[in-house]
Amino acid sequence: MTPARLLLIALAGGLGAVSRFALDQWIGRRLPGQFPWGTFAINVSGSFVLGLLFTLLTERYVANTTFRLSLTTGFLGAYTTFSTFALETNRLWGSGAQGLAAVNVAGSVAAALLAVWLGAALARTL
Repeated sequence: MTPARLLLIALAGGLGAVSRFALDQWIGRRLPGQFPWGTFAINVSGSFVLGLLFTLLTERYVANTTFRLSLTTGFLGAYTTFSTFALETNRLWGSGAQGLAAVNVAGSVAAALLAVWLGAALARTL
């Protein structure tokens, strides 16, 4: 990986992170309450855009690798990693590995919830 490619991915990642923050704040001001509407909207929109871009840039148009990685790994990776999880699960399902797709969904959600709980529990003991 060239330094220029890494820099472009990092810059796109910075834009993705700022976009995530700004959109979350904007939604939070308009839809107050306990449900995390901002995160929900970001995860769904990021998943949609990743599916759209990945397909367009790999199947329809052969995009420059640095450009594709900047948009997908950089921008959308910082915007939401949930989109990557959704894409990988969809690819498993589409390749005929429905069992692995289901294990990925159930395992990822269960493991992430457990990890959050364990991290919080550890933090409370420190």
